[in-house]
Amino acid sequence: MLLETKHFGKIEVDGKAVLTFDSGLPGFEHLKKFILIGGGDGTSPFKWLQCVSDPHVAFAIANPFMLVRDYDFEISDEDADRLEIEKPEEVAVYVIVVVPGDPDKMSMNLKAPLIINSRNRRGAQIILDTGKYTVRHYILDELRRQEAGADACADKKKEPGDCNK
Repeated sequence: MLLETKHFGKIEVDGKAVLTFDSGLPGFEHLKKFILIGGGDGTSPFKWLQCVSDPHVAFAIANPFMLVRDYDFEISDEDADRLEIEKPEEVAVYVIVVVPGDPDKMSMNLKAPLIINSRNRRGAQIILDTGKYTVRHYILDELRRQEAGADACADKKKEPGDCNK
């Protein structure tokens, strides 16, 4: 199918690639159908979640595991049942990214990840029941922390792998 978008122009989309968010997304509950755009070679954590029915709505998203090494949570049984998740391999996780005018303030919402069942193409944004993550986790700060940790580890005389413990 041909999809008209504000940011990407006209793009050809396989109808089988459409994701369905039965409850929409918070603030966009009326929008249910989306597609993923970008990240073709798998090396970039970033993609776009483009609405199928509204060409003006597209969310920058990221694979949080590629940006935050210790990001970890469990999906509740209720959410797994709602999305009909049968195996962990079926789950794709993304977070919504906010890109303001100041790139240093680019952030991601680790508190409410997008959970997608890649088998049946159903998704939901779930709010994690933990105080461990925030809705505004600054990406560049995270990358700087990781870089500083890697540099500190390189300065020490340790066995390989010890710095990740």
